[in-house]
Amino acid sequence: MLEKLITQIESINNTVNGIVWGWPVIILILGTGILLTVRTRALQVRHFGESLNTTIIPTLKGLGKKKQKDGRLNSVSQFEAFSTAISGTVGTGNIIGVVSAILTGGPGAVFWMWISAFFGMVTNYSENVLGLYFRKKDRDGNLSGGAFYYIAYGLKWKWLGYLASIFCIFAAIGMSGVQTNKISGTLAEAYARATASQSTETVRFIVGVIVAVITAVVIIGGIKRIGRVASMLVPFMSLLFIVMALIAIFTNIENIPKAFSLIFTKAFNFQAAGGGILGYSFSQVIKKGMARGVFSNEAGLGSSVIAHSASETREPVKQGLWGVFEVFFDSFIICTLTAIMFLTTFDLTTLSADKEDSVMSMTMFSTNFGAFGTAVFSVILPLFAFTTVIAWSYYGEKAVEFCFSFLGDDKRRYAVTVFKVVYVILIAASSTIHSELIWAIDDTFNGLMAVPNLICLIALSGLVAKITKNYSDRKKGENVEPMLSAYKDMNEEFIEDLLLDDAEMH
Repeated sequence: MLEKLITQIESINNTVNGIVWGWPVIILILGTGILLTVRTRALQVRHFGESLNTTIIPTLKGLGKKKQKDGRLNSVSQFEAFSTAISGTVGTGNIIGVVSAILTGGPGAVFWMWISAFFGMVTNYSENVLGLYFRKKDRDGNLSGGAFYYIAYGLKWKWLGYLASIFCIFAAIGMSGVQTNKISGTLAEAYARATASQSTETVRFIVGVIVAVITAVVIIGGIKRIGRVASMLVPFMSLLFIVMALIAIFTNIENIPKAFSLIFTKAFNFQAAGGGILGYSFSQVIKKGMARGVFSNEAGLGSSVIAHSASETREPVKQGLWGVFEVFFDSFIICTLTAIMFLTTFDLTTLSADKEDSVMSMTMFSTNFGAFGTAVFSVILPLFAFTTVIAWSYYGEKAVEFCFSFLGDDKRRYAVTVFKVVYVILIAASSTIHSELIWAIDDTFNGLMAVPNLICLIALSGLVAKITKNYSDRKKGENVEPMLSAYKDMNEEFIEDLLLDDAEMH
């Protein structure tokens, strides 16, 4: 009975997924990125240095220095907002997702992940700018924003905003399922290798329950606790992965030219790769690269902007620059290191597309580092996945808040509580589900999230350019009124805050 139900779900999802991730949406994603690149005059290139100088560099310099708390808003720091957002993007998609893309789409898929990321940098920037510009503040000083806010209040299509929030709720649940499934699968595989055990279902379920309990403890504290946890875990897990990947790549340094050659030659080839994974079409290469790229960096989904909108910064452009660095770090650093590590470790002619992506990812580490590599992978992957789980719990929570905004405060809080309970329960339940079905379902909801968001980004691209120019003009010393919020009262309040900050600095 259960197998029949799963088969029916797979069939329905495959049909919807084929539409959602068909050529129209692929063109929409690339087209939106190209349009925003033109309207912002290639901001991701022109202001890339500024994005580093105003985001991660001052953050690194300020480590260990006590920052005075902003009492005017119930918000999180720019870095905590970024950490929450990057923890939502840096997940299993950066390791297992990249491996899966190569196995099913060939090395050329990596090229299309890069293309997706290049335009995704300005797409993510634009999402953040609009997210902060149209965010709302409740009576307790909590800031809420996201794609559904700028769709409803910027585009003024409230019905589409509600639809986007519903897609986000299901995408959040699906994302937690994907990440938990990979956590349980990874640890179960490590257990099986250590004990030579054939049965791992019990281990998978126990891991799922543990992840669910820890998640519950974290998300009860809201965005502030999520931000603190993310800001501690993200730097550690990222640095650990980068160091391990670089060691593995330089151990196989003679294979680096071949790896890059495969990526570029197979990007436009009608055959994805040789040997066991021969026969995938050109469109499949692009689809896998774009789908996994968006799954990883989330540019165009309108998800990470939800975390960025809780930032204490009053300047939409400043938080937008964090979005530029976010996609760069996620795709051009983490995903690229995974791809090169995989391609320098294995001979693709000996592999087949039916290889389990999580198993191959672990094998990639064990091949390079032996038992130590298995142990490290068993730490890195669960950390990547767990931070994504807690970030998406917040995205789902904010989507529920917006979706039930027509209710009173008490009923809306009740709806959020119900969502959190369901979210935690499904974390445990998803730990033993067939992983490919989880991937496929979440791919579908990611695509459904992207469509209304991309439509809105196109419609409001002129506003993004206007806000960006306003910020640049003020930096040049021109006397123009700051564009900090779409709402007059909040804009005036934020202008006063900027003046107060300037006075305190001087």
